[in-house]
Amino acid sequence: MSFHLHKFPLLSRSGVMERLIAEVSEEGEEKCSICLPDIPGGAKTFELVAKFCYGVKLELTASNVVYLQCAAEHLEMTEEYGEGNLITKTETFLNQVVLRNWKDSLRALQTCDDIISYDDELNVTKRCIESLAMKASTDPNLSGWPIMEYGGPMQSPGGSVLWNGISTGARVKNTSSDWWYEDASTLSFPRYKRLIAVMESRGIRQEIIAGSLTFYAKKYLPGLNRCQGATDTNSSTCVAPVALEAPPSEEDQKLLLEEIDRLLPIQKGLVPTNFLFGLLQTALILQVSRSYISNFEKRIGMQLDQATLEDLLIPNFSCSMETLYNVDCVQQILEHFLAMDQITGGASPSLVGDGQITASPSLTPVTLVAKLIDGYLAEVASDVNLKLPKFQALAASVPDYARHLDDGLYRAVDIYLKSHPWLSETEKEQLCQLMDCQKLSLEACTHAAQNERLPLRIVVQILFFEQLQLRTSITGCLLVSDNLDGSRQSGLAGPTERGWVSTARENQVLKVGMDNMRTRVSELEKECSNMKQEIERLGRVKSFTWGNVSKRFGFKLKSRMCSAQEGSISNQNTESRKNEKLKDRQGQHKKNST
Repeated sequence: MSFHLHKFPLLSRSGVMERLIAEVSEEGEEKCSICLPDIPGGAKTFELVAKFCYGVKLELTASNVVYLQCAAEHLEMTEEYGEGNLITKTETFLNQVVLRNWKDSLRALQTCDDIISYDDELNVTKRCIESLAMKASTDPNLSGWPIMEYGGPMQSPGGSVLWNGISTGARVKNTSSDWWYEDASTLSFPRYKRLIAVMESRGIRQEIIAGSLTFYAKKYLPGLNRCQGATDTNSSTCVAPVALEAPPSEEDQKLLLEEIDRLLPIQKGLVPTNFLFGLLQTALILQVSRSYISNFEKRIGMQLDQATLEDLLIPNFSCSMETLYNVDCVQQILEHFLAMDQITGGASPSLVGDGQITASPSLTPVTLVAKLIDGYLAEVASDVNLKLPKFQALAASVPDYARHLDDGLYRAVDIYLKSHPWLSETEKEQLCQLMDCQKLSLEACTHAAQNERLPLRIVVQILFFEQLQLRTSITGCLLVSDNLDGSRQSGLAGPTERGWVSTARENQVLKVGMDNMRTRVSELEKECSNMKQEIERLGRVKSFTWGNVSKRFGFKLKSRMCSAQEGSISNQNTESRKNEKLKDRQGQHKKNST
């Protein structure tokens, strides 16, 4: 663009213009033509500079002050060429107006992308970033005008903000720590990255940094919104990013994804788990380097217990498309989780006494992950392309102690058998060996006993353990009822009923004595019967007579029969005496209780 200007206004304000005009004049040319190819801000900025040289009052704003300051420095518009020259005016406006206001500092920083070569000398970008970082790291309610919004007439009663003792009619906006996310996302990534670095050096909390990075990534990585869909848990607590008219190129998205991975905090729980899954899916779609995919898998593995089943259902984006979902990726995530759990000391619970597992601090996360993986196995089991070794490897990766019940695993195995009917009996038995039949509930055992898809050997094992469980359950119920009855009796027994306890004990002793007596009588009767049979047999022999029999056996028979009769009579007398004694005691206790 050509400007037809007078020489004197220019050379009186600019050292560079003075030298250029002098050089052209010495050459003796009639027309003084000067070429200025490197003016910061281009022709539009030079037009403002020329107006300033002619004495036109400039309207400095946050959008043009950086260009004007750089152009003034380039043209050497110092105080030597006039008091109140352009360098002084722009510097004063920048310090007293722009850097004191959040919005103005942000606008000024956005203009620094076009003057990178001049910015190194003036440090305008650094000053703007430090101003933004200071305001973002302090209480937003104390930062002044940027967080005010007018809520009605200037004379609004109540809630009016006073500025230097004057009522402004403004109300303080209810803000949270994410109030600056939207504004910071308008910066180019190099400026945004420097802003985050300065904020971290100022000690801003890591969860705030993570929230800002999450917002920025959602705005410039369109795949994140598609991956997360309606399951975004932060939608109610964080400002939603505004969609771009033209999304970045695929290469720019790759670079941004890699930088986001470097900047995200590593601590567990600072970044939402579903957001990490979105980053992982985007990385798989964009086919970034394997090292970055592995980093996302490790981040997810650290907090896998916070994931949901929908998060794990990662589509398979590979060219081969062997399976519907990316089972290998979930396998890697699970291994990272178990490795991290092993490091923290929660992967191997201690055993006490008879081999029971004691509760460890991380047993609950492991249990949650085991339940999550069982649900995932049930979802992917219906895929006919899922090979048996992959299914077995993922199911076997979960430790045995993590599953209190194997019902979820049984459901996944049943679905896999139903979707893969061509498996051989050996393969079916290998698949069913993943389950522990002793850890199936009664409902699962009942279903498995009637399941025709299971091998016969497995069904027999399940039936056996089902009977054991039923027997144990019945025994436990009887023990509980006995304990309850005993506790009730012990609770109802008072001083007047203690005699009943002793009476019951005596009855028990008498009962034992009577049982012994019956046993002895039955033995005697049996012996008498044997002797009678022997006598009848001997009576048939001619060589013996009844006299001989009486001489040989009579005394012994009589003595035994008499002793038996005497023993029975004595036992009956003893029993009658004890019964009379028992009745007397019971009558006495009834009188006492009355």
